[in-house]
Amino acid sequence: MVVLNKMSRYHLVLEALRRIHRQVGGADELVDFCRRQLDAHARYIREHFEDLPEIRNWSWTPHLP
Repeated sequence: MVVLNKMSRYHLVLEALRRIHRQVGGADELVDFCRRQLDAHARYIREHFEDLPEIRNWSWTPHLP
């Protein structure tokens, strides 16, 4: 559902890169990676009718000092 609503971490990265007003090293590769992940997700949900485990089971883990 997160991917369907375009609220996944991959969508967030793509949107951030789209809005930035300067060149970022590695941005093209990161965009390609995110798009590949979203394509893989689309294929997976067509077969399994649920999100990829890495999407479905992901949770934010803060890094504490």
